Amino acid sequence: MELQTQTQTRRPGEWVERIVGRLLAANESRSPLGRALHIFVAFGIKQAWVCLFGGLMVALLIGTHLWYPPGAALPRYDALTIAAVLIQILLIAFRLEEWDEVAVILLFHVAGTGMELFKTAVGSWIYPEAAYLRIGGVPLFSGFMYASVGSYITRACRGFELRFSNHPPLAVTILLSLAIYANFFLHHYLFDFRYLIMACVVIAFRRCTVHFLIDRTYHRMPLLLSFVLIATFIWLAENVGTFSHAWLYPAQMQAWAMVSIGKLGSWFMLTIMSYVMVTLVNRPQAL
Repeated sequence: MELQTQTQTRRPGEWVERIVGRLLAANESRSPLGRALHIFVAFGIKQAWVCLFGGLMVALLIGTHLWYPPGAALPRYDALTIAAVLIQILLIAFRLEEWDEVAVILLFHVAGTGMELFKTAVGSWIYPEAAYLRIGGVPLFSGFMYASVGSYITRACRGFELRFSNHPPLAVTILLSLAIYANFFLHHYLFDFRYLIMACVVIAFRRCTVHFLIDRTYHRMPLLLSFVLIATFIWLAENVGTFSHAWLYPAQMQAWAMVSIGKLGSWFMLTIMSYVMVTLVNRPQAL
C-alpha cells in the first residue's frame, strides 16, 4: 500500500487525498460509529472530487438560469457551450484531468449529441431557447451533459482505484450497451425492450462487486447498487436541468414539475452504457 500512496501524491488532486488522510488519521481510536461516520464523510469528499466536471456543469445551469441577462447578444446556450469548453481546457491545463478522460468526454459528446438529435426530432424533449452553436434543434452544450457522466465514471476509476470481482466478459457488456443504445431509438417504432434488457443486465452483473479504496483500505459494494445510485443522482441533476429551463419535457411546458420517477429506468440504462463505454478506454481491473 505504501507504493500506491506514494503514487497518489504525485497525481493531480493530491490535496484531496491529504484531506481524506487527515480526516481518517487515528481513526482506529474512535468508536465503530465514529469510524464509520469519518469513512462516510471521506467517501463523500472523494465523490465530490470525481464529480468535478459534472458538478461544474450543474452549477453553470443554475447560475445562468438565475443571473444570465435576458436578451444578451450571446445566447445563454452558447455561453454554456463556451464555458464547458473553457472548463475542459482549464482542467487539462492544471492537470486536473487526464487525456483518457478527454477521450471519454469526446466519445460521450458524439454519442449523446446523436441521441439528442433523434429525441428532439420525435418530441421527447425540447430546448426552448435560441442558440447559434447548435446542430438542428440541439445546442452543443447538451453533449457535455452526457460527457459529465463519462468523466465521473472515469475519474472514479482512478480516484477510488476501483477493482472488480466476478466482472462479466467485455463482449457481454458491449452487447448490452449496444442493445441499450439501439433501444433508445427503436422503442419509438418497435416494442420497448428496456425491461428485457434490464433483466439481462441484472443477470450479467448479479455477482459483480466493485471494490473502492479509501485511505489504504478497500471497501466493497455490489456494482448493480452503484449503477442505481448513479442513476438516482443523474435523475436529481436532470430535475435541476429542467428547473433551470436548460431543456424541458412536453409536460413541463406550461409549468415546471419534477421529472417522472419512471425516468430512473432510462438513466439506469444510460449508466450501464456509460460504464461500458468507459471500460473501452480503461479496462476493469480485478481485485
